[in-house]
Amino acid sequence: MARDEVLKMKWDLLVTKLSNQFADGDELELDGVIYLIGVQELGQLNRKFKKDEKLNLMHIAICRLLEPYGYYEFDFFDDDGWPHYTIKEQLPVLKAGEQSVLMKEAIVQYFIEGGYIE
Repeated sequence: MARDEVLKMKWDLLVTKLSNQFADGDELELDGVIYLIGVQELGQLNRKFKKDEKLNLMHIAICRLLEPYGYYEFDFFDDDGWPHYTIKEQLPVLKAGEQSVLMKEAIVQYFIEGGYIE
C-alpha cells in the first residue's frame, strides 16, 4: 500500500476514534486534533481555557509534534506548568496541502507512540 494511502487510513481511524471520544461523533478537523494534543501536553485536562490560551495550546501541540522532525526542542516548564520550546530549525516553506500532510503524519506518529492507535 502506498505511503499516502496508509497515512489516510490511519488518519481516518484516528479522527473517528477521537471524534467519538471527544466530539460526540461530530468529526474533528485538523485544528481540533491539534488542540486536543495541546491540552494533553499541558496536562490540565479539567479546566476551561480562554481564547488566547487555546491558541497557546495549539502552539504547544505544534512544537511537540514537530520536535521529532528537528524543528523544535523542549526547553522548560514555566511556573504555571506550560511547556516552552526553542526553535532549532526554521520550517521550510510549504504549500497548504504539504503543511497538512506533515501535520497529519506527525499527529498519527504521536498517537502511535502513545499507544492510542497502531
